[in-house]
Amino acid sequence: MRITRCAATLAAFGLVLTGCASEAGQQAEEAAENTAEVQEDVQFEAGTTMAELNKAGAVTVGTKFDQPGFGLLNPSGDPEGFDVEIAKIIAAELGIDAENIEFVETVSANREPFIQNGQVDFVVATYTINDTRKQVVDFAGPYYEAGQDIMVAKGNPEGIEGPDDLAGKTVCSVEGSTPAEKIRTEYPEAQLVTYDVYSKCADDLKNGNVMAVTTDNVILTGLVAGSPDDFELVGNPFTEEPYGVGLAKGDDEFRTFINDVLEKSFDDGSWAEAWDRTAGAISGTEAPEPPAINRY
Repeated sequence: MRITRCAATLAAFGLVLTGCASEAGQQAEEAAENTAEVQEDVQFEAGTTMAELNKAGAVTVGTKFDQPGFGLLNPSGDPEGFDVEIAKIIAAELGIDAENIEFVETVSANREPFIQNGQVDFVVATYTINDTRKQVVDFAGPYYEAGQDIMVAKGNPEGIEGPDDLAGKTVCSVEGSTPAEKIRTEYPEAQLVTYDVYSKCADDLKNGNVMAVTTDNVILTGLVAGSPDDFELVGNPFTEEPYGVGLAKGDDEFRTFINDVLEKSFDDGSWAEAWDRTAGAISGTEAPEPPAINRY
């Protein structure tokens, strides 16, 4: 599987990579496998994005490289996780093998620009659907619903039980994310520190430079699983975060196609199977009920 840009150094994620690999029982070579059944001889209307991608036999997908369970580089430098599996399911319905998916590292702040500039065909990257983003990109889904939570040092020495307890405390999140904006606008007494990726927030918490990390609960669960002696989850989600597949604004046919693919994966069990071998394996939780698709 081709990687457009690997993380600056795997060492930056080393602890998380090793821990989550053991938790999930993942083998590095699985990342490039066709875990979704690739459709053969599929036909699409001429001029549609689906027809163009099918003819090319390849697709470029934006995802994250530092989020255990959803999108993380394994020791071989290949991304794996629930978001990666969702991308494979969509590609398979386009008639594209997993080995012909080009994954581009896409952090929170550059998801919309990457879609708008045509650097990716679509984005699957713990991407919360909201009205502000829908002004510049479209979304298929949601395919999962998360909630913002808080990660603290093991033992919770600061006694943080929810967002109200963040007042006067340093808390880390990622710039361009809905969790960072939530803290900035609704909990302004917290001392917000932001980076481009959550692994840097985890490093700061481990080193005592911040008192908490906040983002979606499923992302934090993966970080805790990778470093259980250092971190714990408060376990008090305080938002709803519907994850969608981001794509170019106005591409209604492609959005409808992806929505159809997602609904099919809900019904045939492939969505639940993808969860079980990725985020579910790390968190120890069974696949939840899939959310209702919003065909706006």
